[in-house]
This record gives sequence, structure tokens and C-alpha cells, in this order.
Amino acid sequence: MEAVLINLAKTAELLAVASHSSVVDQWDKQTLTRAFHWARYCENLFSRFQHNPTIRRIMEKQLQVTNESLGAVFPSYTDVSFSDLSRCQHLLLDGLLNNPVLPVSIIKILFDTVVPLNTKESEDQDVTGFCSQIIQCKSACKLLSPLTDLSSVGAEAEVQGVMLMERLGALLSQGSDACHTQRFLDSVVQGHEGQAEHLCLVITAALLITKNSQTASQDFLLDWLWGKHRLLQHMCSALPIIQLTNLAKKHQKFKDLYWDILKKWASYMEYNVTEGEWVQTSTNQTTVSYQKLIEHFRALFTASPSLREDVGKELHALKISDGDFDVRGLSVWGDLLSVLNS
Repeated sequence: MEAVLINLAKTAELLAVASHSSVVDQWDKQTLTRAFHWARYCENLFSRFQHNPTIRRIMEKQLQVTNESLGAVFPSYTDVSFSDLSRCQHLLLDGLLNNPVLPVSIIKILFDTVVPLNTKESEDQDVTGFCSQIIQCKSACKLLSPLTDLSSVGAEAEVQGVMLMERLGALLSQGSDACHTQRFLDSVVQGHEGQAEHLCLVITAALLITKNSQTASQDFLLDWLWGKHRLLQHMCSALPIIQLTNLAKKHQKFKDLYWDILKKWASYMEYNVTEGEWVQTSTNQTTVSYQKLIEHFRALFTASPSLREDVGKELHALKISDGDFDVRGLSVWGDLLSVLNS
């Protein structure tokens, strides 16, 4: 029993280190694997002794002593209770993802989708793809639950969006400099190379989170997105218009970004007299058809009274800058405004 109590205390210390210590910066895959091994060990302790009042009291007393010791070392430490042992792997994962010094190499291991998670119960159980397995499980739960509405971005992107915000929030709360936090977001883009559409869904999910505690993280993400013109262009061309409109309604910053993209698309158009239609002239930019552009503007125009007023004013100002003509084909802004008002 003495060995069990020592291992219990060491695992509680491990959870504290994972959440609060800069030592995590030196972790590699072997260290990560051992950490999850000890977390599973404590989950087994819970399963074995949860209905044994005598041993449970002894373990609870050991946890109390260990919590007091760790609380003196880490001011923001949260006590580990006996019932917490049942979800020790979750606590370890949550602590790691919220630790701002967690190396990108460890994050990539946890989210790897190339090498499947080895589910065989063994001491050297592979942790590769641990987060991906959680995402897959949640996706399956949402798909199979008739009482749960499917997320507009998909369960996988929704979970990754939440994790992205939690990680970003951890970096900001720890006072990490802006360059370090931007590098983290850049690493997210690199990790989704070749998966631009999925990355757009993850960012959308992150920005649509309604928790007030995520406001600062969302603002930082939007400021970072301002400098990622290619990614922003892809978002506006690949995402469903309803999602873009929801983002514009929720975030003034995104509305401004979205509006700038729409203006660029419109500015690349010229009127084809033969076809009697506005057509794209740019071959080096992401472009859309005139009819698709109308759909984008109409969605904003009808989304809310405030957006209707903003879009109307801005289109009218652009029409005036073109000469304020009411003849079709002379100003793309005038023709767009005419279509929307009709």
C-alpha cells in the first residue's frame, strides 16, 4: 500500500507540472507516453478501490497532504480529489494544452492523424493521435445522437476550434509576447498544410464560440487573420455564405475583413457589353462570379438592420466615387446597390 500511495502522490505532482511548470518545454514523446501511463495507472486505482471505504479514505488523506504541498509551490494549483482519478488522462491532457510552453512537437503528436492510436492496453501504449481519437469519438456521438443538432462546421472542427481557443487563451493569460503567440498560430497553419478548407472551419468554430472568456483570444485571432490575406481569401470563397454572415454579425473586425475582400472582388470586375454582365478581369486573384458576389452582399444586407444600414451606406459612397450614375453597366457599386434595393 505504501508503494501505491507514493505513486498516487507522484501522479498528482505530474498533473501539477503538466499544467503549471515550464519543464514541459523539454518534454519529448517518451516523456509524454510515460505521463499518460501514470495517468492510466491512477484511473485503474480509482476503478479498483472506489468501493473500498477503508483504502479510499487512506488515498484521500494522501491526496490532501499532496495537494497542500503542491498548492504551496504552484499558486494557481487546483486540488486533485479521489473522484478526479477517474478522469486522470483528461486532466493531464487539459493541463498540457493549457500550458503555454507546451512544444509544438508535442501538440503535433497528440493531433497526428496519420499514425492511428494504438488502443492495446500496455505500458507503452502509443499516445500518437490521442486528441484525434477524442475528436473522432465526439464526431461519432454527434452523428449518432438524434437529439443533438450537428454543428454547422462539423464536430471535428468544432472540437479543434475549442482547443485552439483554450490554447490561445493560455498563451495570452501567461503574458506571452505577441510574436510568440503569432508563431503558435502560424504553426497551426503549417500543421494544416494541404487542408486549407478544414483549417477555415476550425477558425470559424473558434470565432463562433459564445463564451465571454474567449473574447480576448478571438480578438487576437482576428488581428492575426488580418495579416493572412491568402487564408482570408480562401475562407471567404470556400465557406458557406451563412457562416461568413454569422461571423460578420458577431465580430465587427471580421465584418471589416469580409467587406474588404468583397470590395476587392468587385473591383476586379468590368462590364461586358456583349454579355450584358459584370465579369472578372483578374487572373492572379481568388475571384467569384457577379451572381455569387450578389449572394454575398445580399446575405449581409438582410442579416440585420445594422448590417443593412452599413452595407447600404458603404455601397452608396462607392457609387458616388464612381460618378453616382444610375445607368446599368457604369458602376459595379451602383448595380449592386440597385439589385439589393430591388
